[in-house]
Amino acid sequence: MAKKKQKKVMFIASTGGHLSELLQLSPCFDKYDFSIVTEKTKSNISLRDKYPGRAHFIISGTYTTLRAKIVYPFKLFLNCWISLFLMIKLRPDVVVTTGSHNVGPMCCLAKLFGKKVIFIETFANSETPTKCGRLVYKFADHFIVQWESMLEHYPKAIYGGWVW
Repeated sequence: MAKKKQKKVMFIASTGGHLSELLQLSPCFDKYDFSIVTEKTKSNISLRDKYPGRAHFIISGTYTTLRAKIVYPFKLFLNCWISLFLMIKLRPDVVVTTGSHNVGPMCCLAKLFGKKVIFIETFANSETPTKCGRLVYKFADHFIVQWESMLEHYPKAIYGGWVW
């Protein structure tokens, strides 16, 4: 009997808490032909060893300082090109993300390429929507919130509870 082809799923998140939330989904990674995309930082580089051939990186886009705010648009533009390259190279069927700002281009590209987008709004916000969440909510195939109170902002969302 031929082995059933696994769905290709790209798990993408910015560094820090968003990535920590996304990695809570790791028990389901083996069910799919998966890839992980996140920002390239010192703390994330170990993902290459943990998930050989499956961890891919975009440029870190933190914009907390004035200098970083000036450089951020250029990094975002470059990340759009990196995202396009990864979308073509990895050819996911589904993109699953917990946000933040650097995943926006990948979600938009996924929709342009006719792929499914599953967005999980961050656990960190129980009362206010994120910028990325507001953008992706408009076109996500499934939009999941971790707090029931967030259904007020995202009425078509699915309350999924905490990923922790």
